[in-house]
Order: sequence, then structure tokens, then C-alpha cells
Amino acid sequence: MIRLYDTAKKEVVPFEPDRIVKIYTCGITPYDATHIGHAATYLTYDVLQRRLRDLGHETRCVRNVTDVDDDILRKARELGVHYLDLAAKETARFDDDMRALGMLPSWSEPRATSAIAEIRKFIGQVLVSGHAYEVDGSVYFEVATFKNFGTLSGLDRTTMLELAAERGGNPDDPKKRDPLDFVLWQPSAEDEPSWESRWGYGRPGWHIECSVLAMRDLDTPTIDLHGGGADLIFPHHECESAQSEAATGRPFSKHWMHQAMVRMDGEKMSKSLGNLVFISDLRKEFDPTAIRLGLLNFHYRDSWEWNNEIMPTASERLETWTRSGEGEGALEAVREHLSNDLNTPAAIEAIDAAAGKGQGVSKAALLLGVDTNRP
Repeated sequence: MIRLYDTAKKEVVPFEPDRIVKIYTCGITPYDATHIGHAATYLTYDVLQRRLRDLGHETRCVRNVTDVDDDILRKARELGVHYLDLAAKETARFDDDMRALGMLPSWSEPRATSAIAEIRKFIGQVLVSGHAYEVDGSVYFEVATFKNFGTLSGLDRTTMLELAAERGGNPDDPKKRDPLDFVLWQPSAEDEPSWESRWGYGRPGWHIECSVLAMRDLDTPTIDLHGGGADLIFPHHECESAQSEAATGRPFSKHWMHQAMVRMDGEKMSKSLGNLVFISDLRKEFDPTAIRLGLLNFHYRDSWEWNNEIMPTASERLETWTRSGEGEGALEAVREHLSNDLNTPAAIEAIDAAAGKGQGVSKAALLLGVDTNRP
């Protein structure tokens, strides 16, 4: 049995899915290169899948591509390129980085623009359920009608308003009945993509895309686990959960799991701040497998600071593990640590100890996705 921290329950609880495990992780908005914060997040769900498969489960992990939203349209406008051309270029670069890091392929990697018809239908369901309203071509979710709004994040109203303002929630929109109401459909600017709808030409809001893609590609109103970075808990995942349950009347996700932020120079590593370390740059100097190992040396729930000692240490560790040769040293210990809230640092310590005793650790390393037999 695996035990994982559940963001909504605020505690480590058993994660007991059926044989087929349906997972959704929020993917990239492809307007820039993959940084180590992205990589750390997707590594977490990669290792989780490896442990689940080790236990005999089949995992189906959907990771979306947000190829239409405010950020990518803004960047495409700055560069003077078509937003889909920008998305294609950066998605290809992201996929190349993921392959280099040894990530398991996504079961599905849908684009937001592939689901416009389903998004319009979904918004109609939310309207019919009485949880949304339309104003001048915009459709908003009315949070006051949904009693469980805020239970995922556990935040008070003041904090929610602050985060909504920081993270694109536009609480000052005068069309809203409540500043925390969020957009499901919005009119497009003249230079933005636009689709026909019963509310007028426009484009979907950010949150609605993930709800629809998760339920469409996993073919269920209730998924087993939803993941992403901790910065997505509010407003993104809070809004996803509310609109999904308003539309279907069913729980949206049985388990919520979030990756803590990677910091640099004392700040969260993010595109908006520009304090980024890109995987493509690290790959010019270090073995991608060592990059993977360096990132796994931190627990997924601990926020940590990037420093220049991480990669030399990881490279040396990888060489030691590789020299240890074939064997099952530390395998059962690694299984136990991964089942205990995905404790990768403890798993790495166990492998270090086994390798130090001259035991082969190839199978334990592979459970972390570290192939010591790579070319």
C-alpha cells in the first residue's frame, strides 16, 4: 500500500486505487523552455507511476498542453509569431527534455485547442446547474453557489483574493458578481484566436480546459489523483474542482497531490520572475540521468533552493551507483521509502549505503528511473 499526502485532507493517507490508476497532471503552457521546477514536478509523478507499476497497477497519466491562454498569447504577440507555432516549437523542446530525463511517456498529452467543442458543452452544463452566469459574452462561475469552494486550498477569503490578483484571476473585473468568481468563457481580443459559441465569439478560460481534458481523456467524472505544482492549488485547482463537481455532481479527484516550489536567489523559480535554470542548458554540461538524480534528492513536499553543488554531487553519485553493477541491493528499502509518501531522499540514502557495501544497486536505481546501464 502507498501512503501519500493529500492536499485537501492535509495529511498523509492511504492511496488505494483500482488496478488501473487514472492520473491527471497539469502540463506546460508552451511559451518558453523547460526549467528545473517543471522537471522536478513531472519527476514526482513519474516516480509515483513507477512504484504503482511495480505494485502491479496500470497507470494512465494525462498531461495537458495549455496551447491557448493569456500567457502564450501575450508571448506570441511579443515575438510576432502565431501562437500555435510558438506552442509547437516549445512543446517539441519540452518533450525532448522529458525524454532525455527518462520520463515515462504520458498516456495522453492533449492540447486545450483540441477540446473546444467539449468545453462549450461543459460550460452549458455548469450554466444549467445554476452555478454560472453570462454577462456581455463572458461566462463566469459563481463561487457563492458552491458551498465547498475553498475547501481544497483551505485559504481564507483575503488570501484567496490576493492570490487571484497575483495569478491571473482578475478580481477587479466589474462584470463579476463576486471578485472571486472566475471566467469559463471570454470574448477574444481582435488579435486573439476565437471560436463561435452561444455566448458569442471568444475563447475558454484557463481552468475549464483542464477539467474537460481530464474527464474526456480519462473517460470518467472522478479521477484517482490530480497533480501539479503547489502554485496551482489556488486558484487553478480550486476552480477546477468546483466547476467539475458543479457540472457532474460527482467528486472530481479522489486525491490531490502537489509538488513544492523550487527556489533560486530566495524566490520561487518562475517564468514571470526570470530566475530560471533550464534543463536544455544543464544538458550541455551534465548527463541527463545525473540531472534526474539531482532533482530526486529533494522530497516533493519540501521547497528547496537551487545551488551549484547539486549537479557535481549528483554526477558523482551516479558514477558510484553505475560502478556498483547489477543487483537488487536496497531494492526492498527503496520500495518501502517510496510507499511512504514518495520519500525519494531516503530511497537515495538507502541506495548509497548499499553501493557503499559493494552491493549492486541497478534494480533499486531503476525504480527511481535511474538507468545505471545506459550507454
